[in-house]
Amino acid sequence: MLYLHQQPQQIDKGKGMQNIIIYIFFGLITIGCAIITFYIHRTHARIADMNKTLDHQYNLIVKMQSVLKNKYATNAIAENAEMIYQDLLQNLIPIMAAIDVMPRNTPEHPLWRALGGIMDEYAKNPFALEKLRRAIKLDSEIARSIDNYMRRADNFLHHLTTTEPEGLLSNTFTDGLLGQSLTFFAQAKQLAAQGT
Repeated sequence: MLYLHQQPQQIDKGKGMQNIIIYIFFGLITIGCAIITFYIHRTHARIADMNKTLDHQYNLIVKMQSVLKNKYATNAIAENAEMIYQDLLQNLIPIMAAIDVMPRNTPEHPLWRALGGIMDEYAKNPFALEKLRRAIKLDSEIARSIDNYMRRADNFLHHLTTTEPEGLLSNTFTDGLLGQSLTFFAQAKQLAAQGT
C-alpha cells in the first residue's frame, strides 16, 4: 500500500525533471538564437560598413581618374602652348608695328612681353585705340592679323575651359593680358566698323 502511494510522487518527480530539462533545453536554444541573431546583426553591420568604404573608395578612384585626365589635358596644353604662343605672337608683330609699340623689357615669354607692351601703351596713351582703329580701317593686313589673333586666342581660351572644368587656368588667361588684349582689339574693330 505504501508502495502504491509513493509511485505517483515519483512519476511527478520524473515529469518535473523532464520539464526542467525541457526548460533548460529551450533556454539554451533561446540563448543560442539570441547569440546567432547578435552575430548576424553584427556581421550585417560590418558588411554595411564595408559597402560604405568600398563606395567611398570607388568615388575617390573616380575623382583621381578625373584629376589625372585633367592633369594630362593640362600637360598637353603646356606642351602645345609654345606653338600657340608663337602663332599668337606672329599675328601681334604687324599690329605692334602699325601702332608703333615696343614690347616690354622683361624676362617674360615674347608673347607676354608683346601683349604687355600693347596694354601698357594703351594705359599710358588712350590714343593707341584710335591708332589701332585707323590701322584696321586703312590696312587689310592689320585687320586680318587682328581677326586671326582674336580667333586663335578665343579658341585657346575655349580649349582651356573644356579641358579644365575648375576654370583656374582659363580664368587666369581671361583675366590677364590675353583677355585684356581681346577686349582692346574688339573695341578697335567695333570703332573701325562704325567708321568713327
